[in-house]
Amino acid sequence: MSLPVLLVVSPLRWSLSGRRPQHLLARLAERWQVLFVETPQHDRGAPRLDVAEVAPHLTVLTPRTPLRATGFHDSQHGPLQRLLRQHIDARRLHVAVAWLCTPMALPLANALGADCLVYDCMEELSPADGACPQLQARDLALMRQAALVLTAGPSQFNVRRHLHDNIHCLPSAVDPGHFSPATLDIRGPLAQQARTLQSALPRARLGFAGVIDERLDMGLIAALAERHPAWSIIMAGPVTGLDPARLPQRPNIHWLGSQSYDLLPHLLAGWDLALMPFALNAPTRFTSPTQTLEFMAAGLPVVSTALHDVQALYFPAVTIASSQGFVRACEAVLAEGTLARCARLAEMARRVARHSWTGTADTVHRLLAQALAGAHEPTPAGPAERWRVTADRPLPAAPSVARA
Repeated sequence: MSLPVLLVVSPLRWSLSGRRPQHLLARLAERWQVLFVETPQHDRGAPRLDVAEVAPHLTVLTPRTPLRATGFHDSQHGPLQRLLRQHIDARRLHVAVAWLCTPMALPLANALGADCLVYDCMEELSPADGACPQLQARDLALMRQAALVLTAGPSQFNVRRHLHDNIHCLPSAVDPGHFSPATLDIRGPLAQQARTLQSALPRARLGFAGVIDERLDMGLIAALAERHPAWSIIMAGPVTGLDPARLPQRPNIHWLGSQSYDLLPHLLAGWDLALMPFALNAPTRFTSPTQTLEFMAAGLPVVSTALHDVQALYFPAVTIASSQGFVRACEAVLAEGTLARCARLAEMARRVARHSWTGTADTVHRLLAQALAGAHEPTPAGPAERWRVTADRPLPAAPSVARA
């Protein structure tokens, strides 16, 4: 019996390993025939479709067109529709579900005749954030047409919850086995690479791993390094949208650049504390960082600024600090006693167990099957449904150290 076809249209490339779509779709490919359509790449010559079978039942389709327009611009839809229709028809496939990670792809999905649409809201769109009118219009149209809407965090869910009767919060999850120190090969090449990068750095080592962009509070990072020159502040990740020359430069701040998803657990194993020094500004209003659970799965205590989604999902496993109290919060966590550390580890383990990618993929599969069948009542199991019941709860109070 053939698997139902799940066509996913994403602005993210499949090669960006460790992201939410890759985690979910690799697991959904056990029950769906997944076609992952990447954003078009500019290339000379006639339009063509690069086809890569990256796993059983999981195909990555990369359109190449001579058009200069980026993303899923309307001018790309004609060539893309022809390329995808040829691929689908040649294999006698029928698209059961079109999963859109960008509303700009709505005309393309409609042209392909999917049985139902799923809208995975990867970012919140508003005029205040500079979203163009066409993008906003497509967003509203997709909210109307979609049989199922998913949001990446509770803050976004709260904004959209009254706009659709089958909307679910689907926070980021984690692969616990990938990050657990107990599973690492400490004699392997990845462990050696991590040692080369950071073993000479003095302890305590406090680190951040992720995209380094305008969402981070650079002043906070500089203040941490200045207050404790003996600490090593490790920043691992690609610098995006910022001038690298303008990043804080101190002898104890170490910018490691982009590192692979496979290397990341080995880097974390050499840290004493994980940092989440996000600025509280418009770009972070709906931020729900994927690395929170990864840090906890690695057994690292986490100190974060007061992002809404981090407080709602992970407090008290994560220490929440104001920008003024951030340095003191780090000091307190590093100095905590054995009993406090054991209690923290137990709370982190509970959060990690509750938010695995495998369990989240099971939830998504049920929701997709219900949407395809025309059912709109959620099932009672799984993290998405649990949040739907508890989304009205008030945010917990931050610990006293956060207000110091």
